[in-house]
Order: sequence, then structure tokens, then C-alpha cells
Amino acid sequence: MEVILEKLSSRKLWAAIIGVVVGVALAFGVDGDSITSVAGAVTSLVSVVTYILAEAKVDAAAVNLGTDDSGEKE
Repeated sequence: MEVILEKLSSRKLWAAIIGVVVGVALAFGVDGDSITSVAGAVTSLVSVVTYILAEAKVDAAAVNLGTDDSGEKE
């Protein structure tokens, strides 16, 4: 499961997915303003989710090591 979450947090993967979606949308005649709005919203959402997952991983590692946020042993 961790491998899947790591793959889903890849910016390269999301850039490729957005590229495919934009290409398909253009092929079906969607206007540029709609595409820009959707791509911006998706990029923002992916950035937030990636940040949350990265912070969760850091926090989990700190708990496993028995340290506080400053890196010092508790």
C-alpha cells in the first residue's frame, strides 16, 4: 500500500495525467479557459495532498524514532 501511495504522490505521474486529460479535452473541443481552470484546480489539489502525505510520513518516522519535532530524543 505504501508503494501505491508513493507512486500517487509523484509529480511526474500527475503531470502526465494532466497532459493526457488536456489533450483529450482539446480533441473534443473544450475551450482553453475551462482547461486552464481545471488544470489549475487539479494541480493545487495534488500539491496539497502530496504535502499532507509527506508530512504524515515524516511524523510517522519521528514517532518510530522516539523524537519530537525538533529532532531531539524525548
